Amino acid sequence: MSAFLMAVYFKGLSDEETFALTKAMTDSGEKLDLSCISGVKADKHSTGGVGDKTTLVLAPMIASLGINMAKMSGRGLGNTGGTIDKLESFPGFNTSLTNEQFIENIKHIGIAVNGPTLSLAPADKKIYALRDVTATVENVSLIASSIMSKKLAAGADIIVLDVKSGSGAFMKNEHDALQLAHEMVKIGKASNKQTIAVISDMNQPLGHNIGNALEVVEAIETLKGKGPADLHNLCIALGTQILEAAGKASDAAQAKDMLESSLTNGTAYSKFKEFIKTQGGDISNIDNPMKLVNASYIEPVISNSEGYIESIECEQIGRASMILGAGRKDKDSPVDLSAGIVLHKKTGDFVNKNEEIATIYFNKKEVKNDVINIILNSYKIVDKKCEKPELIKQIIK
Repeated sequence: MSAFLMAVYFKGLSDEETFALTKAMTDSGEKLDLSCISGVKADKHSTGGVGDKTTLVLAPMIASLGINMAKMSGRGLGNTGGTIDKLESFPGFNTSLTNEQFIENIKHIGIAVNGPTLSLAPADKKIYALRDVTATVENVSLIASSIMSKKLAAGADIIVLDVKSGSGAFMKNEHDALQLAHEMVKIGKASNKQTIAVISDMNQPLGHNIGNALEVVEAIETLKGKGPADLHNLCIALGTQILEAAGKASDAAQAKDMLESSLTNGTAYSKFKEFIKTQGGDISNIDNPMKLVNASYIEPVISNSEGYIESIECEQIGRASMILGAGRKDKDSPVDLSAGIVLHKKTGDFVNKNEEIATIYFNKKEVKNDVINIILNSYKIVDKKCEKPELIKQIIK
C-alpha cells in the first residue's frame, strides 16, 4: 500500500481511477441506509478552517425548512476546529449515536449530527495513517477519495462541500481548492449524488469567535439574526445550494428568502434548541450561552499601532487558539472547551493605537504572553484603506 500511495503521489490518478479508489474505500465497511427516512437527505462537508462554525447554523436552518440534515462531523485537529468538540460545549450532548438513534432523530426532528465512526469507510482511516507517515497527504486524488468515501458511506442524497481557500485552510490557494472541488464533485456525480462545491475564503477566520464554546455563542447569535456578516452570508450561500438541489426553491432568490425567514421568524433557532435537547444536551444556558464559557482568565489584546488591517495570518490565529487549549496538537490531546479568542477587528477595519483588537479566554495562565504576541504579529496594519476579502470565490456544480 505504501508503494501504491507513492506511485499515486508522483503519477496521479485519472478520474476513473480516483472514482474506483473512492468506491473501494466506501465499500470497505458499513454504509448507512437512510431510505427509511421520507424526503430528501442532505449532508455538508467543510475542508476545515479557523472559526468555521457553519454546521451549527446551517443544519438547523435547513431542517427548519423541511429538508433532513444527516450530518457526519469530526473533531478538531491542529489549527482546525471540529463540530463535535463545539457541540460538546453543551453538557451531556451525545456525539456517539448508534445508527438506529441517528436515523430515529432524523425521522423525529429532521436533523442529527454524529461523530466519527470506525464502521464507515474503515479503509480510509488505515490509508490515511499510511499517508501521514509516507508524506503522501497532499495529493488531490487521495484527499478527494478520503473525503468522499466517508460522505458516500453516510448515505445522504445531496452533498454540499465548503472548500476553504487561504492561509487558514488546508488548500492555501484558490487554484488548489478548485482542483479539489472539481475532483470531489466528479466523484459525487459518478456516484449518482447531487454534489455541489462552494469555494470560500479562509484568509481570515470566519466570524469573530475562535474556540469551541465561544463559537457556539456566535452560532446562536447568528441563528437569532445578530451574527457577523461573513458567517451569515456563507450559511445562506451553502443553504441556497441545498434548497435548490432539493427542489425546495425554484431559484437562488427564493432560496435566500426562505433561509433569511428561518432566522427572522425564529424557526431555525427553535430547531437548534430541539436538536441539542434531542441529542441529550443541557439547554439550560442556551439563551445565555456565555455561561458555557468557563474561562478563569479573560485578557484584552491591545493594538500597538494605528491604521487599516490589510491582512490577518489566519493560520497563526488558529495556532494561538490551539496554544490557549482550544485545539489539539494530536488526535488524542484533550481540548479546553472554554478557551479561545474573540477578534474585534478584521481585514478592512480601522484600528486605533491602544484599542482592543482581540480578547483571549484561557485557563492556562502561562501561555498568555506568547498568545498575545502571536495575535499582534498576525495583523498587518497599513496606512491605506483596504478592501474586505471576497467571501465566496466560485461555485462548482
